[in-house]
Amino acid sequence: MRFDERNPVYAQIADYVCARVVSGEWRPGERLPSVRNLALELEVNPNTVMRALSLLQQRDIIRPRRGVGFFVSPAAGRRVLEMRRREFFARKLPPLLREMRALGITADDIKKRMRKE
Repeated sequence: MRFDERNPVYAQIADYVCARVVSGEWRPGERLPSVRNLALELEVNPNTVMRALSLLQQRDIIRPRRGVGFFVSPAAGRRVLEMRRREFFARKLPPLLREMRALGITADDIKKRMRKE
């Protein structure tokens, strides 16, 4: 995995896990790879992986089982989508809207384009 220097590595690892959940690669109730295996796979410190998993646990995307590991929570897919939508509206949409205004692109233009795609 290539990491972006602009974002913390643990946050990028959390995104990596979320992408696996949303894609269906890791399903609700399924056990995640161990912290050690994820660290080896991603070539990072296990503490960094643990920080990412702690963040996901706080957001109820994964759940720990003592002595067994981490598992995808039943509501993980919905929670990841909600989280990504909030991020889109907060971070990605505002600059897009500014550029649309600058270029004179209207909502109708977007609707027409979406119908073609």
